[in-house]
Amino acid sequence: MWLYLAVLVGLYHLLRWYRERQVVSHLRDKYVFITGCDSGFGNQLARQLDLRGLRVLAGCLTEQGAEQLRAKTSDRLETAILDVTQTESITAAAQWVKEHVGDRGLWGLVNNAGVSVPSAPNEWLTKEDFMKILDVNLLGLIEVTLSLLPLVRKARGRLVNVASIMGRLSFIGGGYAISKYGVEAFSDSLRRELSYFGVKVAVIEPGAFRTGMASSNIFSRNVLEMWNQSSQEVKEAYGEKFLESYLENTRKMNKLCSSNLSSVTDCMEHALTSRHPRTRYSAGWDAKLIYLPMSYMPTALVDTIMYLCSPKPAKAV
Repeated sequence: MWLYLAVLVGLYHLLRWYRERQVVSHLRDKYVFITGCDSGFGNQLARQLDLRGLRVLAGCLTEQGAEQLRAKTSDRLETAILDVTQTESITAAAQWVKEHVGDRGLWGLVNNAGVSVPSAPNEWLTKEDFMKILDVNLLGLIEVTLSLLPLVRKARGRLVNVASIMGRLSFIGGGYAISKYGVEAFSDSLRRELSYFGVKVAVIEPGAFRTGMASSNIFSRNVLEMWNQSSQEVKEAYGEKFLESYLENTRKMNKLCSSNLSSVTDCMEHALTSRHPRTRYSAGWDAKLIYLPMSYMPTALVDTIMYLCSPKPAKAV
């Protein structure tokens, strides 16, 4: 019995491997628009797809980021300035993309632009702190998608949204995890709606990686800023020792972050170029071995693990 089961599992993985190795034809004629290409995943993906021969349209927040990207790529790659929090900027970028792709439509849209601060215990934050992240990671992603969806639908193309493993398991306060849960939900509804038009939607769920989005020093300064803006009552409830432990945990987490960004960009490339892309891609050893399994555990067990691993406030019960 066990032998038959092993054979069936082996055949399943062999068939899956074969299907996922089938590549879309005429890649050199296909346009892909990527947001957040100044640094990190977006920058590496733009260079990676350019080497693959695709026609990359890269959205960068700054002219400096655009110039640096153009210097490392071929003449096929073109850049546009894009701030996903500004409707005027999104509208201009969408028109720019439309002029480039013409009647063939947009094969791929990669919503990669994102920020991770301000992040801190929720009680230290204000509504405006939450909105700073939601405006980029969720609302900006939604507006960019809606602006370019007709072009993707025309090409029967691909939509790739960058979420996070924290879109499955939230273990820090602030708007980051909330925004990524929202990306997951938005992607689910789009996947079902757009399946009738031949459009495929994939979600990328990276673990912890070192990108230009936020270093350990940026996180530490952010936490201290949020602490300083908190009320005296909140400071007394949590205490200085909690702050020190929280900062130390932040530094430890940063040391565990992977610098191998290709683990994520390879998933993005597969979602764009495979004839049979996956619905979700979990990238990074921590995502696969720790956070993804934890997201399926009973809530009480996960809460206990988090409780044991987290610093305790001064006035904890």
